[in-house]
Amino acid sequence: MAEALWGGITMETADGVFPLTTDSMGLAHFVRLGRRERVCDLGCGGGTLGLLLCGKRDDCTITGVELQETAVDLTARNIVRNGLQERMTVLHGDLRDIRTLLPANGFTTVVSNPPYFPAGSRSAPEAAKAAARSQGHCTAEDLCRAAAWLLSTGGRFSLVYRPEALCDLFCALRGAGLEPKRMRLVRHRSATPVSVVLVEALSGGKPGLRWEPELVLYRDDDSPTADCAAIYHL
Repeated sequence: MAEALWGGITMETADGVFPLTTDSMGLAHFVRLGRRERVCDLGCGGGTLGLLLCGKRDDCTITGVELQETAVDLTARNIVRNGLQERMTVLHGDLRDIRTLLPANGFTTVVSNPPYFPAGSRSAPEAAKAAARSQGHCTAEDLCRAAAWLLSTGGRFSLVYRPEALCDLFCALRGAGLEPKRMRLVRHRSATPVSVVLVEALSGGKPGLRWEPELVLYRDDDSPTADCAAIYHL
C-alpha cells in the first residue's frame, strides 16, 4: 500500500512499522528549511518525515537513523521508489550511540517524531505501534543529547512531543545546550485538550520562546480547518 505525500512523493507502508500520522504531517509543515539544509531524522521509522521534507524542498538532504530493522528496510525501499538515492540515506542504529554513527556538528537541522509513552503506560495497541511509542529504550535526554551532537552552532532541532511531558523535554533540551525558541500547540478540535506540541530549539541559542497560534485540525462538523488543509495540501 502506498500513500501520496507532497511534491509528487509517495510512501510505501507496511505492517510492523508505525504509519503516516498527523503528527508527522504537522511536524514537517512546522519545520523551517533554508537552502541546502543538511537534515538528520532521529528515529525515522519508514522514512515519513524525510520524504515529506524532500517534497517540501528540492535542495535538502536527509539522513535517517532508525533502530527497527524492518523500518530501515522500508525507508530504503521508499528512497528507491522516489528516486531519492542522491538526497536521502538511512542508517541502522541506536540514537543513543549517535557518536559512533555520525560525526559531530554535521547537520543544520535535526528532526524527530520520537517515542513519547513511558514504558508501562498507555501505548498504541499493536506491537509495532507500542514499540514506536514506548520510551523504554529512549529518554528525552538521550534524544536531546543526540540532536546536540549532530547540530552545528545555530542549527535547529524540531520535534513533536506530548504536552504532559513538556517540562521534561525542556529540561533535557537546555541540559544539552538546545534553547527552546518556537512552540505550537495542536488540538483535534478547538474544545478538545491539546494532543501534541511542536517545538523548535536552537543550538547555542539565547533564551526567548515564541508561542505560535494553535493548530486546530477540525471544525465541530468534522470538516478540516484551513490549517489542516494546508498541512495535507487539500
